[in-house]
Amino acid sequence: MKHAATLKPKPPPLLSDYDANDFYCEMMGRNGLSHTRDIRKRLNALDIAALRQRARSAEQELLDLGITFTVYSDRDAIDRVLPFDVIPRILSPADWKTIRSGVKQRVAALNAFLHDIYHKQHVLKDGVIPAELVLGNEDYREEMQGVEVPHGTYVHICGTDIVRDEKGNFRVLEDNARCPSGVSYVIENRHLMMRAFPDLAEGIAIADVDSYGAQLARAMAAVAPKGVSTPTVALLSPGVYNSAYFEHVYLAREMGAPLVEGPDLTVENDKVYMRTTNGLEEVHVIYRRIDDAFLDPHAFRPDSMLGVPGLFEAYRKGNVTLANAVGTGVADDKAVYAYMPRIIKYYLDEDPIIENVPTNICREHEGLQVTLDNLDKLVTKPVGEAGGYGVVIGPRASKRELKDLRAKLTKDPSNYISQPMIRLSVCPTLVGRAIEPRHVDLRPFALTGDSTWVLPGGLTRVALKRGSLVVNSSQGGGSKDTWVLV
Repeated sequence: MKHAATLKPKPPPLLSDYDANDFYCEMMGRNGLSHTRDIRKRLNALDIAALRQRARSAEQELLDLGITFTVYSDRDAIDRVLPFDVIPRILSPADWKTIRSGVKQRVAALNAFLHDIYHKQHVLKDGVIPAELVLGNEDYREEMQGVEVPHGTYVHICGTDIVRDEKGNFRVLEDNARCPSGVSYVIENRHLMMRAFPDLAEGIAIADVDSYGAQLARAMAAVAPKGVSTPTVALLSPGVYNSAYFEHVYLAREMGAPLVEGPDLTVENDKVYMRTTNGLEEVHVIYRRIDDAFLDPHAFRPDSMLGVPGLFEAYRKGNVTLANAVGTGVADDKAVYAYMPRIIKYYLDEDPIIENVPTNICREHEGLQVTLDNLDKLVTKPVGEAGGYGVVIGPRASKRELKDLRAKLTKDPSNYISQPMIRLSVCPTLVGRAIEPRHVDLRPFALTGDSTWVLPGGLTRVALKRGSLVVNSSQGGGSKDTWVLV
């Protein structure tokens, strides 16, 4: 029998020292969540050293696979691996039912709104939303007035940013109706997780995410021009220097569609053709990852080297479908977002399944005054920025930052909204040699052709800096695998 002194002490359970610090925890809830019990038991049986080793192996695999994104503002590291945390975020069947139905409702309202503002404009005439907020928006495209799109679908791919507050309630933080990115990480995170932690998932029923490529191809085929039974679909990318180029390559492969750039396409007799080794081949649907302004130098920016001359006229005449539609940017404007509960009620005669975060619109006198009076308590956001840029978190801002913000608000109030600081939910996250709480959000992806399908789960983004609420990859955030239990 071995002497007691030679026996190694049993390591403490992995989550034994974890403290969510009074935030709502996606793993623990308030007093333990029944649907995460088995996964917590398995996590507690893991050794922290082994967990860290698996995490290092996973990150190296991401690098080897070339799963990177580009940070243009960082001169030292242009291409980065999106940091991946190996402790998954778990969603119960009830949670997912709420999210899925809420996202479908949101997409239906967005498509109805876009069709209306580019046709009869009833929502503006009835005063549901100020006309100048829409018609004066830089993303509103007069060229789309009267253009018909198949099935009335403008937002074919939608990424809805959702957070959970301190009471455990879901809230929509933002709509992404132009060119939402990040779905490739959802799928690759799952593959990575199943390779690194097959023991953690064994015997647990988790909704599959591998059908996204097939569902995307189906949605694109469904919106082909009339009379086209076997459409050719292509993915239009700005090229290798785009921050999401990895995703463009990935999704084209998953769809079984060619990846093209502007010079690969040409327009003849208002039809779009792709240059191939066998000559010109007509293209019927284009999943474009290029902003409106750069799509066609004849219709928009004449200096664009990324687009295709004549593309918009072919689109306007119904000979090719663009996904997402031109002009969708007005629908995911942060000021328009504040009116989404009214828009849902107006078009669908329903209350929002997932509420907005309460929002002050600074272009309105009352909203501006509330914001100026409470700068140190509110989160203030420019309506035209993305990726977390320009956001000022009042309770954490310096006096100088608040002074500068006040000046900007006074000079250009229409460029800002403000919201109360939501105490975002947290997930256990591997940080160094410890498991600590980090704030998360969720971006589910919805695909709409003639109907809407929502990818089970979505991209869980995690703010890796202690106390940070900014989850964006461009601001140092990472991601987690999202498990929807079935």
